[in-house]
Amino acid sequence: MTNVVITGTGLFTPEHTIDNDALVASFNAWVDTENARRAEAGIEARLAHSSSEFIVKASGIHSRHVLDAEGILDPERMRPRLRERSNDEPSIQCEMGAVAARQALEAAGVAAADIDLVIVGCSNLERPYPAVAVELQAELGAGGYAFDMNVACSSATFAIETAANAIRSGSARRALVVNPEICSAHLNFRDRDSHFIFGDACTAVVLERDDLATSEARFEILGTRLVTRFSNAIRNNAGFLNRVTDADPQALDKLFVQEGRRVFKEVCPLVAALIGEHLQALGFAGDDLARMWLHQANRHMNDLIARRVLGRDPSEQEAPIILDRYANTSSAGSIIAFHLHRDDLAVGALGVICSFGAGYSAGSVVVKRV
Repeated sequence: MTNVVITGTGLFTPEHTIDNDALVASFNAWVDTENARRAEAGIEARLAHSSSEFIVKASGIHSRHVLDAEGILDPERMRPRLRERSNDEPSIQCEMGAVAARQALEAAGVAAADIDLVIVGCSNLERPYPAVAVELQAELGAGGYAFDMNVACSSATFAIETAANAIRSGSARRALVVNPEICSAHLNFRDRDSHFIFGDACTAVVLERDDLATSEARFEILGTRLVTRFSNAIRNNAGFLNRVTDADPQALDKLFVQEGRRVFKEVCPLVAALIGEHLQALGFAGDDLARMWLHQANRHMNDLIARRVLGRDPSEQEAPIILDRYANTSSAGSIIAFHLHRDDLAVGALGVICSFGAGYSAGSVVVKRV
């Protein structure tokens, strides 16, 4: 069996940031305007204000990075304002991906031309075709083949398994997985229960055959395991059929919608069981883990999952949190945690990269520092 190692990671972080206080001020200004409109129209129902304290208590999020803060914070717009690119310009996701990918390639000591496979995996792709992955492949000068995939927040781990399997089968020697997440574009900033959840970021991971790798900082992939279970608890109904079904393209269900409490109740046991069973199949137990790089959606979810896997409360080092400053960056979240919190691990240390979300879907990647 061919051993596959992760040899480099990269991270693109947008320069714009929005803290909770600024986000709440914008939201509350819109609420005041909307409530005045409702009063004038004789509508009794009133909207409630948000608060920074509510956001932190509900999620653990304090701030987020976004591609555009001005449009989001404008109470009359409340969505990013991004310039439409011409067909002859790099797309936004290609541009983000190139920054993260070049960092990962440099860290791995790999030339783009030596990449045989590029997978772009994320929650939302900015167009159906041509594939952003093929565009990124051309932008970087990578070889082989490329394709896009979407498994929502689990896209990174699903793509890592796909890339690792391609390397093991011999169809690729080196692969690049890129996760350009523009979550602010599908978030309803006028929904009190979710207006604070998401941020923007892009991650990249280089995978290689172990015998080809030259990087000193390598993580061997000991195993991958994926699971899906259909649920409508997290949904986005935007799609190409909207125009032929005469659906309203501005309807709220064309943005991110979730039943938060139901998601918490159903996803946490699913993910904890996935990790536990995966470890057991590989001959390990929860106590063998030195690090858990979990999907960064909600602090309470991460704490509960880690507690169930470890059998005790996790330390900050065992289950690092980055969502406090990045918020939920969908598939990029667990990779950001891995990117920022792995260098201190000793050779032989065991860890798991795990993402989970809409579908439901969840992916577990068990790695060892070598």
